[in-house]
This record gives sequence, C-alpha cells and structure tokens, in this order.
Amino acid sequence: MIINKSLAAGRTHPMPGALHTLRATPENVHWGYFDAALAPAIKVKSGDIIQAEAITHHAGDAPELMMDETIWRLFNAIPEADRNPGVHIMTGPIWVEGAKPGDMLEVRYLSMTPRNNYGSNLAANWGYLYNEFDQTERVTIYQLDGNSNNARALYAYDVPEKYVTPGRITHCPECDRQTTLNGIRVPVRPHLGTAGVAPDVRGRISTIPPGLHGGNIDNWRIGAGSTMYYPVAVDGALFSVGDPHISQGDGEISGTAIESSLNVTFQVILRKDFFFPSPLLEADDCWIVHGFDEDLNKAVRNASLDMLTFLTEQQGLSRNDAYSLMSVAGDLGITQVVDTRQGAHIRMPRGVFPVE
Repeated sequence: MIINKSLAAGRTHPMPGALHTLRATPENVHWGYFDAALAPAIKVKSGDIIQAEAITHHAGDAPELMMDETIWRLFNAIPEADRNPGVHIMTGPIWVEGAKPGDMLEVRYLSMTPRNNYGSNLAANWGYLYNEFDQTERVTIYQLDGNSNNARALYAYDVPEKYVTPGRITHCPECDRQTTLNGIRVPVRPHLGTAGVAPDVRGRISTIPPGLHGGNIDNWRIGAGSTMYYPVAVDGALFSVGDPHISQGDGEISGTAIESSLNVTFQVILRKDFFFPSPLLEADDCWIVHGFDEDLNKAVRNASLDMLTFLTEQQGLSRNDAYSLMSVAGDLGITQVVDTRQGAHIRMPRGVFPVE
C-alpha cells in the first residue's frame, strides 16, 4: 500500500508545455456566469502554462486606486444588463484538448501577483451579520505593503445604497472617508475566490454559489503553490478564473474578502487516471476536501463523506480507519457562509502518514 503519495504521481504528460497569455479583454471575459455553450477564449494542451489576468468586480469601490485602463475598458464595454446572474468577472473559458466528462482537470497555481497595491472589503447586504449593522453597507480600503507582505486599512466609508449592480462605482472622492483599524496589520495571501470548469447545465449558471464544478469556493488556500483538481463535466473542461482576493479569513463573514485584481500563472494537466467527486485541494502539507449546501450541516456532511472517499480510495485506508483518522487528525472548517450555498472543508495533514 502506498501512503502519503501525491496525486501528481499519476502525471504522464511531459512538462512544461507551451506558454499562453490570456488577457482580460471584453472578448475574453464572461461577467457573472459559467456557460457550457461559451466559445473558448483560448485552446491549450495538457501541460501548458497560462498567464491570465483576473479582475475584481469591486474595483469601483476605489476607482482612482484600483482601476487601470484594462479594468475601465471592461466596466465600460460590458453592459450592466449582461452582468448576470452572478457578479464575478471571469477570464476564459480555457478549452483543454482531450478533456472529457469523467476526467479530472489538475490546475497547479504557480504565482499570483497583485495588479496594484490596494484592495476593498465590503460589509455587504449578503454579509452574515448585515442586520446587526442597521443594514448599512461599509467599504474599507486596504493598502498593501510589499516589504512586510501585510495590508493596513487606509480608510473606510459607508454606502447608502445596497450593492446590486455588479461593478458599482461609488465615486468615493465625494464620500465621507473615515480612519479605521489603526495599527492593525493583515497578512497578505493572494488567492482566487472563484475558479472552475463549466457545469453540464444548459444556459448561464451563476458564479455566486460554489459547486462540484468549483466556482465561488472562497478558500484562501487556493493560492500560489497549491494544486486544485476539478471534475470535468463537459468536453474541453472550459476552465475560467476570477474573483481575485489578496486576503480572507475562513467564513468571509462580512460578505467579501479584500478584493483586488491579480495576475495569475497556472498550469493545466488533464488527468484520466483517477476521479474525485468534488473540488480537491493538494498542498505540500495537506489535502483539503470541500462540501457545499444551502444548509451548513449538509455542507459539513458532504465534506465529511468526500474526505472518507479520499482516504479510502486515494490513500488505501479502510472505512473504519478513515473515519477514526478524520476525527483525531482532520480539521473541519467553515469556508464561507455568504455565498447562498454555504461551504465547509476538511483539512488532512500529510505528516500523519508514513513517507512513501
């Protein structure tokens, strides 16, 4: 029995492959949805590397700081009526040659670099405690310090109307800016809140709820150095990235992370040697499985069942042994509670297994 094996051991494609650049142009993004009928922005082969621009839809919270020419073009070119049914700007989709339903798409995230030194956190109307704050939305703008790899709050302001239209521009120079969180430093950990393959469903699928295709998982560990495995549902996989963050805590309680655009480099590898029913994260020190449901208890159960599957099918444990190990070594967490469909995850440390 092989224990503590990396799923990367099953790769057969020579690496690295070709290098592609995927810019966030109006032709290469889809705002608020996945759609299996979308024409691909680019076509790649297994092993290829993609440099992509991931743009936040919250750049308008501080347009003078967070919007460059590329972002202004997206906001101006894509009509508000075409930003639905979700909210996130997705770059792609990427067609992977040979990908078929039942395969797994391995995505190795190599680097994530902020496009500017600012980000926005919105205490939004979908936040967990919105009613506790008199249903007032509040924007906090953070500034990155590249030397310390921390972020500090630059200023905050209240917004009188709800965030309804994706890509709202608040024109904060006209607002009442307030000093906030003096002396507080937040570790910067860039990651993608939303990324995934197209679901096998007709028409537009909202980017807001996460699902078996990936989507809006909002796990801050999906950053540089991690590998995600997504179950392929349609020919070509049609993989897209978006909703970039520079920091977030588990739960995403107020409604958002620190939202900021990223330049992302990743490698896609087609896997036909194994299957897993939900998005699976692999890092140097752990594996993480995810569960989703509108009911958080059901999300926890789904994550627990998939970790049981992982330990038995991928690590060779019996069901009884896997169940015991999950209780004594697995860490159950709440990924987010603000995306309509709530998320849970279980982290299993690699160090508990004997070395291969």
